[in-house]
Amino acid sequence: MATQDELKQQVAKAAVEYVKGGIIGVGTGSTANFFIDELAKVKSKIDGAVASSEATAQRLRAHGIEVFDLNSVDGMEIYVDGADEITEHMHMLKGGGGALTREKIVAACAKTFICICDASKYVPVLGKFPLPVEVLPMARSHVARELTKLGGQPKLRDFTTDNGNIILDVHGLEILNPVEMEAKINQIVGVVTNGLFAARPADVLLLATPEGVKTYKR
Repeated sequence: MATQDELKQQVAKAAVEYVKGGIIGVGTGSTANFFIDELAKVKSKIDGAVASSEATAQRLRAHGIEVFDLNSVDGMEIYVDGADEITEHMHMLKGGGGALTREKIVAACAKTFICICDASKYVPVLGKFPLPVEVLPMARSHVARELTKLGGQPKLRDFTTDNGNIILDVHGLEILNPVEMEAKINQIVGVVTNGLFAARPADVLLLATPEGVKTYKR
């Protein structure tokens, strides 16, 4: 049976089929890293990339792919990234790697969001994986109290984001209405953003399964 890394590699190869040129938005994490390695093989087809984290930017540059500042580009055809959880409605829970805010910003600027992951991430309801919330440090206690009122148990992650903020991982949520929950958490004063990608869901899901890569479209 294929290992998790082999599944990630299969799905990364499938995502490269969507690369037609221009500037590509690239996500963060282990699956995104496999995509970067595959993208390097067709780098002559693209003008460069926009990275959702410093780690991704470093990996792209190591492959000789030019990294553009998001403010200097008009937009992107595609954004490719993984997810910690995704449902049939293409709603995602992301941010296990801590890059959720930049991922959300880059995704917002792309015409098509392509989510790449293995079948273990495909779930009926979001929330088994703790929901990351990026928070301004001075608001930590206030935000934690508000998140507790929503039924979650926030825990401080030993991590500082690329933006210099902290992350509260919210355990114990069963997220039945991700669009509503995303908006509600974002309205808490001191929250930068949260790891629900529901208001802007994925457009295409490439799901690596033991039977091969399956494609789902919104």
